[in-house]
Amino acid sequence: MRLLLVTALTPAVWGTTYAITTEFLPPDRPLLSGVLRALPAGLVLLALTRRLPRGAWWWKSAVLGALNVGLFFALLFASAYRLPGGMAAVLGAVQPLLVAGLSAVLINERATLRTVLAGLIGVVGVALAVLTATARLDPIGVVAGLAGAVSMSVGLVLTKRWGRPGVSLLTATGWQLTAGGLMLIPIMLIGEGLPASLSGENLLGYGYLSLVGTALAYTLWFRGLDRLPAARLSLLSLLSPLTATVIGWAVLGQSLTPVQVGGMALAFGAVVWGQLSRSRPAGAVHSHPIESAKRHTVGLGSSRAHRTMVNRPG
Repeated sequence: MRLLLVTALTPAVWGTTYAITTEFLPPDRPLLSGVLRALPAGLVLLALTRRLPRGAWWWKSAVLGALNVGLFFALLFASAYRLPGGMAAVLGAVQPLLVAGLSAVLINERATLRTVLAGLIGVVGVALAVLTATARLDPIGVVAGLAGAVSMSVGLVLTKRWGRPGVSLLTATGWQLTAGGLMLIPIMLIGEGLPASLSGENLLGYGYLSLVGTALAYTLWFRGLDRLPAARLSLLSLLSPLTATVIGWAVLGQSLTPVQVGGMALAFGAVVWGQLSRSRPAGAVHSHPIESAKRHTVGLGSSRAHRTMVNRPG
């Protein structure tokens, strides 16, 4: 339960992105926002861990960094700039369903019926919570939001499949954030160029998104991914649009209708209900077949007491 609560802080923090984008960041700069959110956070973690990838982890980190960070951030900010905060957030509500399908195909981790139903209920609840009659439907923003959900879903499942090469969580997170930020730099320079200046308000917004919304949030998210089934973890992402809606009401003065309140309750209930699914022990959930075989081989050559310790879940 404690692990779930700590991991749930990540989508709650991510839900503040939309308010920060509209209130603190310069307009029409989604690629700059992606770079300044990812790269400083990645460099801070690299400075703390002082370890670079080796072997295949150079290209694996680049792929994961692109899917989880670079491409995702660019699409996220493009959606946030072109759509109202709640509208941009609701598009990400399809992520649990995408992750459930990809997990079954790529890592042989089949979601329970309860998890899938919770994902469907969550989409309905989030839609009721954030969609209003005055919501502005921008086609490019909608496509960007959906594409961002796909990118993050694929990246999350591949992160689960590949695991970590015997390095700390901070190290692996730093690799991805740095790779994603570096990937965005040339795209930003071509598509937007450098800004003439940034205000103190802009820097404050970028600082929050980089250190809290990225370095801390991604570390907690990947920590949860290490120990929880991918589909159940992804259900927690429904908390992001709910947080955005609450902030819009409490901070930005946006109104809430009874239908929206009911939708928020429905989506939150879906998250809680989906977490009640039974799952295999955490140590068995994310094990790659080859790694499992290695551990089994080690156990066969060990004493009974040592074998018990090696095979203990978690």
